[in-house]
Amino acid sequence: MVTPYRYEVEVLHLLVSPEHAYFGRPRDGAVDVPTTDADRVEVVADKGVVGDRFFGRAAHMDAAITLFAVEALEAIADELGAGPFDPLLTRRNVVLRGAELAPLVGEEVVLESGGDAVRLRVGRPAHPCAWMDRVLAPGAHHAMRGRGGVRCRPLTSGWLHRGPATLVSPVPLDPGRAGEAVRRLPSRLP
Repeated sequence: MVTPYRYEVEVLHLLVSPEHAYFGRPRDGAVDVPTTDADRVEVVADKGVVGDRFFGRAAHMDAAITLFAVEALEAIADELGAGPFDPLLTRRNVVLRGAELAPLVGEEVVLESGGDAVRLRVGRPAHPCAWMDRVLAPGAHHAMRGRGGVRCRPLTSGWLHRGPATLVSPVPLDPGRAGEAVRRLPSRLP
């Protein structure tokens, strides 16, 4: 049995929105939709965050919850000479401080917070959309590539709480790399 790695992190934001805000062309502006930055959210296994736009949607089961490292947003702001940016504009559900996320793709992790724990299957990177140039700053879409967070499937039901938390990982992480972009190298053909 492998001993898991435990990382002290902070849950800064828990975004819940029943509707999509970024439709159509970015130049037309975002749709004004209700968005909550909650103190705690309920997670249902195989469905997502209760009240969120992706909850229970079959097409989004493997991407029902998005984790995002605020350090990535801070690095993007520094690179662009802009900001600080509002993390909620990225429309990620869980904004963390102190978590390197890219190595978690394909792994099962546990996020412990407020005395509760939720197990997640990290399925794939969360790629940014062109809206980031509109809602954050010109160039943000490109700068966010490789550090847009990760999309997850909740494997257990429970609550996530804002505040101090622990990320339990089966693989070693380097919290100091939380803001770094991870670029895939082109595959080599034989």
